[in-house]
This record gives sequence, structure tokens and C-alpha cells, in this order.
Amino acid sequence: MPDISNIIKYKKIHMIGIGGVSMSGIAAILKNWGFTVTGSDWCESENTNKLNELGIKVTIGHNLEDVKNSDIVVYSAAIKKNDPEILMAQELNIPTIERANFLGELTRCYKDTICISGTHGKTTTTSMISICFLEALKDPSIQVGAFLNQIDGNYKIGNSEYFIIEACEYVESFLKFSPKAEIILNIDNDHLDYFKNFENIKKSFIKYVNLLPDNGILVINADDKNCLELKSHTNARSVTFGIENNNADFYAKNIVFNQDGFAKFDVYHNNKFLDSIKLSVPGTHNILNALATICLCTEYGISIQDIKLALSKFTGAHRRFEYKGKIDQKACVYDDYGHHPTEIKAIYNSLMNKKYNESWVIFQPHTYSRTKNLLDDFANSLIGFDHIVVLDIYAAREKNTYGITSKDLVDKIISFGKNAEYIPDFEKCISYVKNNVQDNDIVITLGAGTVTKIGPMLIK
Repeated sequence: MPDISNIIKYKKIHMIGIGGVSMSGIAAILKNWGFTVTGSDWCESENTNKLNELGIKVTIGHNLEDVKNSDIVVYSAAIKKNDPEILMAQELNIPTIERANFLGELTRCYKDTICISGTHGKTTTTSMISICFLEALKDPSIQVGAFLNQIDGNYKIGNSEYFIIEACEYVESFLKFSPKAEIILNIDNDHLDYFKNFENIKKSFIKYVNLLPDNGILVINADDKNCLELKSHTNARSVTFGIENNNADFYAKNIVFNQDGFAKFDVYHNNKFLDSIKLSVPGTHNILNALATICLCTEYGISIQDIKLALSKFTGAHRRFEYKGKIDQKACVYDDYGHHPTEIKAIYNSLMNKKYNESWVIFQPHTYSRTKNLLDDFANSLIGFDHIVVLDIYAAREKNTYGITSKDLVDKIISFGKNAEYIPDFEKCISYVKNNVQDNDIVITLGAGTVTKIGPMLIK
């Protein structure tokens, strides 16, 4: 049992936005530890139903009585300051704490919290590591940012000292945690609505590696010079991985792809052949994610046989190049969460290793600030697709104070010599694609917003 002395004073915990990916996992862990947990959310979901089945009372809407009876109120970042439940807690002097801060308290309950961070690839790598730890019977607790088949959800409650979690850099949430091990997959230009510039992003990662204890482990991408520079900011042991950098501790050689775009490669450790690995997910970026996994799991004493078997079993997390079905038995439809130019390029490069006729992308930009700041990069990342459809920008947390629209992105793509269609209406988008798609085409719905609804509508 983890040491819960730092939170034991809170017998009754109320959670606002309990159906969220991270919040639902926290709720289940707390319930398992014997706390009384209640919560509220805007709408019913698979997560809220699952929590109800665990005996956690979830209200759809507000429940001020549950707030009154609580010792602390935990709220997700999406909850506004004028939320009735927040105001009630403040009126009654009941302490309130934001999700990332509370999750930080949970990381201090475990002897060994493993944090996976970086601008891209966190969910996939967290999933890969989780399956390796399960294969090695290490019984970890897990929080991952998407549904993972092997744990039948986005979290698992284990009874060991290991806690495997995604650690996001947005608003510097990852600085709230107490990691024993960190993986940093890459450092890229993103979340500029918060960080303002790339130098601030790098400074944030420096603060993050400073959290590691001297007996901790830092796993970094040797192909990313910004990651490599972090070694000098910690006394923790650092281990590197790469494809291009043969000076990495672990690196891949002899990479080949099958017709599904799945890689097979040889892993070398300190210039000695370790083993051959086969993946069941496409793309070069997943070779890097797998190498990061091999690095960390080897440090934790997991055998290469267990790692190899686990990686072969991983067929992808939810919304990571996820196969959805076919349009009229003609074209395959995939869905992916990618919402940054680097992620879009990785998806396109994954396609290059597959056999198909022509490619279609239906892209929904995510946030006005990201679209404005990275407009040229978005256009460049999309022009490789044969057919490009752009939906309206998904606002998420923002208002359009940036004077940007999806039409600007389409115009930019056209200025680069490639045709693109701006179709804001989902039904019209579906009709356009269905009327024009050909046999053996590939269609990818791409973005972090509501674009995920389009795939099921296309194959209906």
C-alpha cells in the first residue's frame, strides 16, 4: 500500500469534472484507498458510468450537498472560478485544489513515480511502458491519456510502489509532481498561448529535470539537441536513445517496414546488439517511443524478452492512428489526435510506409493561438496529403482574439501550390469525401477536438 499520510486528513473528497481522463483515474485510486469520493460533471460518459459501478456517487450537473459534506474539493483546469460548487466550497472555507496539484500529492504517496513527458508521444509511450510493467508482473498503478485495451480504460490501480503517469508541460503542470524517473521524448514549439516563446519552454523542462532526486533516472532523446542539453541540469543518471545519433546508449539499426507500416528493427545497447523488435503500430516516431520504453524498462530490470513481447502486443492507444472502418467497402478510415505540425508530419510519414491509392486528411485545427503562431508550419505539414479538407478551428479554452480562421490556413496551403477545401459543416464534409473517395484510398481524421465524430459518420 502506498504511503497516504500526506492526504489522510481528507476523509471525504469531492471532485468537479470527475469524468475527465485524469480526474476519473484519481477518483478510482482514492476510492481504492478507502476515501469517500463524490463528484460532478457536465454530462454522462463512459468514465462517469464506470465510476458509478465502483460505488462513487457522480452527479450530472451540480451537487452542493456533496460539496458541503466534503473535506476538500478537487477541480479540473476546465472549471471556471464562478462555478457554483467552487463558490460553495469557498463560502464554507473548504479547501480547494486544482487537479495537477492534487495529482502531485498522489505522486508523493508512491516510492517510485515514473513520469513520461515531451511535446509529442506521451500517451503512446506511457501505454508501451505500462504494458511492459504488466508483462513483467510489476503490478503498477497507471494513468494514461487515452483508453488502453490492456487495462480496459485509462487507469489501473496497482499494489506496488510504481506509479506510471503522463506528465504534461502545459501551464507547467508537470512541475507539481515528484518523479523518481522521467522520460523526455522531445521538446517542440507548442502551447505558445502560455509559454510565449520557445526559450520559456526549454526553461520549463530544465525546472522539470531539477525535480529528479540524485538516485533518479532521466531518459532522453539523443536525436533532439534540446533534450540532450538537459543532462547537465540534474545529478540523476541519464540514459539516451535515438535513431540518427549512434552515440545514444540505445539506438535502432536495420529498420524495415511491412505493408501496414509497422517497423522491425535491431536494438543496440552500448554498441552491442541487444535484440530485434517488431512493432504493431506504424511510423518512425513509434520506433523512438519504443526505444524510450526499452531504455526505461531496462533500467527497471525488465527483461528484453518481456519488453519485446509487450511491444508486439501494443496495437495503439485510442485516437493514435486508430483504424475506424471502411467507407462503402472502398477506403479505410483512421483517426488520430495529432494537432501540432510535428505530429501531422509523423502521421504523413507513417502513411508513406503503407500501401494505398490516395490519401485524404480531414483536419480540425486546435486553438486559435496555435493556428496563428504555427500557420506556415501547419500548411507545410499538410501539403503532402493528396486531398486536404480543413474544418473550423476548435476553440477549446480560447476566444478568437487572434484574428485567425481556418480559411487563412486553406489560403496558405493554396499559396504553397496545393489545393485544399475549407468545409466547416460536418455533413457537407462527409458528403464531399464520400462522393470523391476512390477504392483503396486512406482517409485520416485529425485533431484534438470534435473531428473524431466524423470517422463513424463516414463509415455509417
